[in-house]
Amino acid sequence: MRLLILGGSQFLGRAIAAHACAAGHEVTCAARGLSGPIAAGARLVVVDRDVVDGLAPLVDQDFDAVVDVSRHPGQVRRAVAALKPRAAHWTFVSTVSVYADNRTPGQRADTAPLREPTAPDVEQSSDATYGAAKLACEQAVGEDAFICRAGLIVGPEDPTGRFSYWPARLARGGEVLAPGAPDDAVQFIDVRDLARWIVYAAEVGLTGIYDGIGPTMTRGALLAECAAAMSASCTFTWADRAFLETHDVRRWAGPRSLPLWLPLPDYAGFATRDTTPARNAGLQARPLAETARDTLAWLRQANGHVDGLTIDEERGVLAAWHARRGEAVT
Repeated sequence: MRLLILGGSQFLGRAIAAHACAAGHEVTCAARGLSGPIAAGARLVVVDRDVVDGLAPLVDQDFDAVVDVSRHPGQVRRAVAALKPRAAHWTFVSTVSVYADNRTPGQRADTAPLREPTAPDVEQSSDATYGAAKLACEQAVGEDAFICRAGLIVGPEDPTGRFSYWPARLARGGEVLAPGAPDDAVQFIDVRDLARWIVYAAEVGLTGIYDGIGPTMTRGALLAECAAAMSASCTFTWADRAFLETHDVRRWAGPRSLPLWLPLPDYAGFATRDTTPARNAGLQARPLAETARDTLAWLRQANGHVDGLTIDEERGVLAAWHARRGEAVT
């Protein structure tokens, strides 16, 4: 299969290229070439998708399948116009951020309400318009494609550092500050599993709209399984939302955050999406322990990025928690 990846030099794009090359496909990555190396065995074609004729180096080539991971509607519209008529299969990697309702558990891709897309003349997305822009991209691609609405993508080479915080923190052992309650839901997908499914979809010609995420699990199970994978001895101190917000512990990602934590009930549906259709269509999730171990190995080998509370920040919040409860700090 001749596979074109529009991107291919970062995280998911590189993982798709690596899996496709390993499977024996002929892989071309079209990118500026500034974000990092492409996978071994792939061919790089330098393009600039922000200019009108930026895809000119590709327009005379035929591909069996195209994968686009862009978040910018202008880029997607130009790619569809220039390349889709010559491609047998088209994949667009979207996001679960296209959904309008994050509170209702158990929603499915085929029935969940969507937010309003960005206006037709919008070229670029921003953090504030990310979900709306991705939906506009979906609409530009059309219904005769494979639309993969990815959830939280984790694993080796993750540039966000969100999931990576937990294997790194748990490997140190000791008392661990944990957000919310042990039975809070979390949901994610290993980048390599998502890449494998995207290549499989191109191989078999899968079309339709799916949520590309693994099954829901509890945060308690996540932390316990990660700690076990690290052979780490940990105890968990579960702090409620009000306490964490009072002590400026931030949600989801970034400095002074507890990654993967989103307040409830505001986000009760975000990590409980029903992904049965995706699993029936071939998406498989590897054991969490494998993801955790491989992520930690990559962090140590490549000095990878980790977001979240620093050691001193976590100690300070734990001390405040125990002081409030009249307990000695462990």
